[in-house]
Amino acid sequence: MSRNNSNNSRFRWLGVSSGVAVCFATLVLLLLSRVYAAPQQASFAATSGASENRGVSGIAAAPAFSAQDLVAPPAQNWLKVGGSLLSQNWSPLKQIDRENVGKLKAVWQTHLDGSAVANKYSGEAQPVVYEGVLYIVTGADDVFAISIDTGKILWKYQANLDQGITTVCCGWTSRGVALGAGAVYVGQLDGRLVSLDQKTGKPLWSIQAEQWQQGYTITAAPLYYDGMVIAGFAGGENGTRGRVKAYDAKDGHLTWTFYTIPGPGEIGHDSWPKDSDAWKYGGAAIWQTPAVDPELGLLYFTTGNPGPDFNGHIRPGDNLFANSMVAIDAKTGKYRWHFQQVHHDLWDYDGPNPVMLFDVKIGGRVRKAAAEANKAGWVYILDRTNGKPLIGIDEKPVAQESRQFTSATQPIPRGDAFVPQSIDVTPEGFTLVNQGRIFTPFWADGVVVKPSARGGANWPPSSYDPETNLYYVCASDGANFFKGGEENEKFPDAGGQRYLGSAFGGMPIGSNGIFAALDMKTNKLVWQQRWRDSCYSGSATTAGGLTFVGRNDGRLTALNSSNGLRLWEFQTGAGVNAPASVFEYQGDEYVAVYSGGSLFAGAPRGDSVFLFSLKGAMTPVSEIPSQTPAPPAERR
Repeated sequence: MSRNNSNNSRFRWLGVSSGVAVCFATLVLLLLSRVYAAPQQASFAATSGASENRGVSGIAAAPAFSAQDLVAPPAQNWLKVGGSLLSQNWSPLKQIDRENVGKLKAVWQTHLDGSAVANKYSGEAQPVVYEGVLYIVTGADDVFAISIDTGKILWKYQANLDQGITTVCCGWTSRGVALGAGAVYVGQLDGRLVSLDQKTGKPLWSIQAEQWQQGYTITAAPLYYDGMVIAGFAGGENGTRGRVKAYDAKDGHLTWTFYTIPGPGEIGHDSWPKDSDAWKYGGAAIWQTPAVDPELGLLYFTTGNPGPDFNGHIRPGDNLFANSMVAIDAKTGKYRWHFQQVHHDLWDYDGPNPVMLFDVKIGGRVRKAAAEANKAGWVYILDRTNGKPLIGIDEKPVAQESRQFTSATQPIPRGDAFVPQSIDVTPEGFTLVNQGRIFTPFWADGVVVKPSARGGANWPPSSYDPETNLYYVCASDGANFFKGGEENEKFPDAGGQRYLGSAFGGMPIGSNGIFAALDMKTNKLVWQQRWRDSCYSGSATTAGGLTFVGRNDGRLTALNSSNGLRLWEFQTGAGVNAPASVFEYQGDEYVAVYSGGSLFAGAPRGDSVFLFSLKGAMTPVSEIPSQTPAPPAERR
């Protein structure tokens, strides 16, 4: 029997909480709710953001996009992060192709008023484009509207984030905005969800969706769909309970909530110990914008690791829905199915990469697929109608550590891993256990293992070519020193505290970037290349046979999508750690990208948006220094 899509856990603990404990817990929750209660109605006074209109009118307001608008391959516009509801990062345009891409030059470079250039920020947002205007958000949650014609900033929204926020994990960043019904929607690091007037940048409504003091932030772009704004919340390292929420796009009132850690009586709750409150701090954060199949009415996402990250001793069981691909009803938020990629995760092998939807012919039949590349180094390909593997994923025995309550087996996809999953040679100063293979468990002494906690594939979005069925993934090959486990670890006293069960270990040997193409009909590698630096930028693929991907050293590059050969590059002056957008405007094909740098890639910072076309005339920015700050130990 499959262990996934099951309502039963392998651990059924006996015992019930005493009445005194229940009363005390209830009292604490009531007190906390008074201190940190999130308003259910939109407000204006609570937001500290301010807008600045630069005297330019004529911005076209977006309609309340239909499902057909958002699921169509992006051509004249790039309506959402990921390109469409399928999140393929694919453009059907082919004016720019392998033959002429060498002539590609910048049309303009626009500086974003110095927003988010300090060391703590990362520039990871993909531009959204509609009717001649580009919308971009920086790591400071400042939003800009820029004219495609001139590169001039039309308006600016400044979030004015509290610089005392202490619960941000892995760099201050935002990965994009949403657009629809005449508004631009941005999720903020302070837990607010804000609707901006698309024509002026002025706030229409602002919701305190969650409290940063309790550990919640929003780093992924919201999703506009069916009159709703849907947001996932980060905070898995802060003792939180993950969640996805939908709000009415008109006024911001709450429509539904789905908790990624199920509560008592819900499907999957029995995968947590019965006599414990571990599930209340179980993590399973959302680091990505969900995908949607309008025909099936389903919304798809994958989740982060369980909490605490490295101590499985206090959370026996599979720990659903952590490390899982989950499908829920888009209208109601009700559970439909799940597939857990890693049982009882100890290594932070979670799924920050966006779920992608496509149709592919397997076994003579066209199948509806949902796929995601995670930090373990595999692509998991499922039937998106029911969550069952399309190519095959086998439960296989793995090494054990009884103190960590390790899972006896792990789901191993058939096909190829896209990064190495073991260590050939012992690193100096370390003892190699189990050849450093993936899923090697650990305790207080620690072990060196590949992949590292950074991946595999991290947050940078993958791309897909529906004409060739090739899936392009940006990943890293590095080892991690995993150490953790404590028999008497206590739950957090209050929300917002770091809850790791140890600490993120350093990498005893150097890491490299891996960029690879896999055939989704077989899940096997077609080509794979190793980079000197880490790969920390999403990709976009076009019908012109090109894959655009950024580099930490400031280059935007174009690869031959059939073999990975680099055909073009352009130096932007700061790390290109965000995926590009491709669109047509007034008969010409354009490529737009944010050059902002990244904390975790150790890439130089900047504040520029570049627009490229075959009619561009700007030359590349001068080479930037090769010495960049070393990335910190934590990931994402």
